[in-house]
Amino acid sequence: MPLTFGDLRGLRALHLDSNRLTKLINDHLKGLVNLRHLIVNNNQLNYISEGSFNDFITCLEDLDMSYNNLEQFPWEAIAKMVNLNTLTLDHNLIDHIEEGTFSVLHKLARLDMTSNRLHKLPPDPLFLRTQLLVNAKGAQYFSLVLSFGGNPLHCNCELLWLRRLTRKDDLETCASPRHLMGKYFWSISEEEFICEPPLITRLHSTKAFVMEGQGVTLKCKAVGDPDPSILWSSPEGKLVSNTSRTTLYDNGTLDILITTLKDSGMFTCIASNAAGESATNTTIGIIPLPHLVNLTNHVKEPAPGSSDITTSTKSGSPTNNSDTKTIQDKKVVATELSTTSALIHWPSQRPIPGIRMYQIQYNSSTDDTLVYR
Repeated sequence: MPLTFGDLRGLRALHLDSNRLTKLINDHLKGLVNLRHLIVNNNQLNYISEGSFNDFITCLEDLDMSYNNLEQFPWEAIAKMVNLNTLTLDHNLIDHIEEGTFSVLHKLARLDMTSNRLHKLPPDPLFLRTQLLVNAKGAQYFSLVLSFGGNPLHCNCELLWLRRLTRKDDLETCASPRHLMGKYFWSISEEEFICEPPLITRLHSTKAFVMEGQGVTLKCKAVGDPDPSILWSSPEGKLVSNTSRTTLYDNGTLDILITTLKDSGMFTCIASNAAGESATNTTIGIIPLPHLVNLTNHVKEPAPGSSDITTSTKSGSPTNNSDTKTIQDKKVVATELSTTSALIHWPSQRPIPGIRMYQIQYNSSTDDTLVYR
């Protein structure tokens, strides 16, 4: 139950192994401010909240959560356990370790991730720094005990750091690529841990024409080892990010929801991974829409802000009020125009077949951004 150990402020070790716990939430271990050893192995844990370790995060020395059903783990909390000596997470379903998790865990002496679902391992600065110290002192073995055996590791250049470590126990094997499948790390030369630079295999088109204000989708796919990440740069040379107007997906697709004249030009698809990068271009031609401008009203008004209506219904020649009213009853007209507002009228005395809605398009005289309502 939550707060079960709330008054045990002096407790140093808590063993909850071999039970049927399925989750740990923030209040389950609250109050254990002096806890040094937490053993929760051989349960049925599938969820651990980020705040579960808050009360003892800086004093915990040993954490054992092996033989559970964990797919995710609160790595941000682990990164703050500066006194952690042993971390045992073997025989779970973890497929990801956050990069930099162990950077400041200088007291870590054992990390056991045996039999999980890890395909790759981040080259954490702690591992590399410890290896340098070992080499400098002429020690025979790597001082930090690492166990990653039983994981479907993909042996490419990203795992070279692990291959180069001198350790007592080297039980890791390769699950891929195919020509290294089933081989032990120690039996593979460093030259075989290779990566392949990206190759762009598909691009939306070399040139496309789009009406101003309409949307356009740019697709770019690439292959490589490891899988490349894809970015897009705009005709202005800036990287495109997710905004209210643009959406960039992980698969390399770029959606421009509303195009403007500034989008006219060359967009560049950039694919990159640990082995290098590749780029290719596609050009978008924006067909401008006619912008209504008042040619009869010569009264100069203050400069409008962005995305404003610039049309006017004022006329330079006098007209009969009854004629004007008749014309306005038959057309969609804008009246009472200002730099910030307009009143829109449209005929409503009888239904028009096929008309289901009206769309208002407007823009400012100081930019090219079209807005729709």
